[in-house]
Amino acid sequence: MAGVAGLGLGGAGYATFVEPEEISVERLDIHLSRLPEGFDGLKIAQISDLHYGPFTGAREIGAAADHVNALGADLVVVTGDFITSPLLERTSTPASTTLANAGRCARVLSRIRAPLGVFAALGNHDVTTNPGYISEVLQAVGIRVLRNGRAPLERSGARLWLAGVDDVLDGQPRLDQALAGVPRREPLVLMAHEPDFADEASLQNVDLQLSGHSHGGQVRLPLIGAPYLPRLARKYPYGHYLIRQMQLYTNRGIGTIGVPMRFGAPPEVTLFTLRAGRPAGAAH
Repeated sequence: MAGVAGLGLGGAGYATFVEPEEISVERLDIHLSRLPEGFDGLKIAQISDLHYGPFTGAREIGAAADHVNALGADLVVVTGDFITSPLLERTSTPASTTLANAGRCARVLSRIRAPLGVFAALGNHDVTTNPGYISEVLQAVGIRVLRNGRAPLERSGARLWLAGVDDVLDGQPRLDQALAGVPRREPLVLMAHEPDFADEASLQNVDLQLSGHSHGGQVRLPLIGAPYLPRLARKYPYGHYLIRQMQLYTNRGIGTIGVPMRFGAPPEVTLFTLRAGRPAGAAH
């Protein structure tokens, strides 16, 4: 009995103090049939769900930024939830502290460098707090926020588009506006915080959707999986998917919410290498 209790305490200690700080770097080759030769080999790094707040701070987010820089990516995307909203968490954290955390998070992320830039979409915690202010502090450190917008990226005479929609749960997402003016023959990567938005995005001119929101469940139990997944992250909770002709990747994120614990779902930095060619079957 004592051994079982000790094992349980040891597992709780690992989930609380060890796994939340053990960043896993996931590497994937993503084949896109419309990718121009000039973008073959392009490297995109993704981080998500930083949740600067009660349980995650400069140390953890700084470690993620350092991992990203070490990968030497051409482009970096951050797919939302820069802070933890006191409204959604039902904590006693005052709004002024939450907004200050947005500035602190932006300053840590300002160390990230990528030749084609650092781009972001907002998450539900961001838009329920103060999306205008959070966008402002991010853009002040050189991180371009795409809220129903798009940006062309040029390389070797070819063009790839990066787009972002406003948060699907609590914002005002306009996919039509985000894709406006993008030629149908040119490839497009979409940032959307909630992964289950892929069912809608896959009906449009999108080649790859990058998402977060789920934390991979944050706690995944053997034989059971995640006891809880948030809305719009239950169908595609983590990893690589193929939906119609569009690919989706759901990143497990860096921070934690609810409880300062991860188990079976370590924090993640993802590195994608884009390749020209037809996509193979995804992992799910």
